[in-house]
Amino acid sequence: MKTLAVCSGGLDSVSLAHMVAAEHELTGLLSFDYGQRHRKELGFAALCAQRLKVPHQIIDIGEIGRGLSGSALTSSIDVPDGHYAEDTMKITVVPNRNAIMLAIAFGLAAAHSAEAVAAAVHGGDHFIYPDCRPAFIEAFQTMQDRALDGYAQIRLYAPYVNLRKADIVADGARYGTPFAETWSCYKGGVRHCGRCGTCVERREAFHLAGHADPTDYEDADFWLEALRRRRA
Repeated sequence: MKTLAVCSGGLDSVSLAHMVAAEHELTGLLSFDYGQRHRKELGFAALCAQRLKVPHQIIDIGEIGRGLSGSALTSSIDVPDGHYAEDTMKITVVPNRNAIMLAIAFGLAAAHSAEAVAAAVHGGDHFIYPDCRPAFIEAFQTMQDRALDGYAQIRLYAPYVNLRKADIVADGARYGTPFAETWSCYKGGVRHCGRCGTCVERREAFHLAGHADPTDYEDADFWLEALRRRRA
């Protein structure tokens, strides 16, 4: 299956890229500059493409992203600390982000005769991100089948959509993903902060998967407090 993978440079999408490269034909990586407050993760996507020896394209949709204000990822709003499952994390939603990116990815895939677009949405995102849920994936596939009817047949390949992030860590380890060469933190500092939703989820995932976490965190133990707060 000739597959174009959407890759942010994070743990999930880099793991997916390695899996696709091993099991299918990875034709390239596609990243987006959507006006996010830091673009550090894009460098890690480039490293992944170099490692897997495939083309890497960064699409600039910054003007669109800047119009999607009100998110801590695109506006001057503090990124909250805590677990993804907390209501405070909804401030990190960028409206329609995945729909916009995937529509572009499908157009490029069709133009270059790819058979699939791979996206690393996963079960841990369902709580706050509506465009990461199975219903969205199914509806988007139906929409693209209509949009490309008679021109191309492209599958939206989302193998992690019902899996936990811990399952992605296990899968990534199986395919030799260098986890230290991925970036998750929303704050974009020199080191992973260890406190934002993506850092907490990342640290928890390695723990649940029973796999050593090579990530350098500023606060390596905050995830335990975040879990206790969530359970309470």
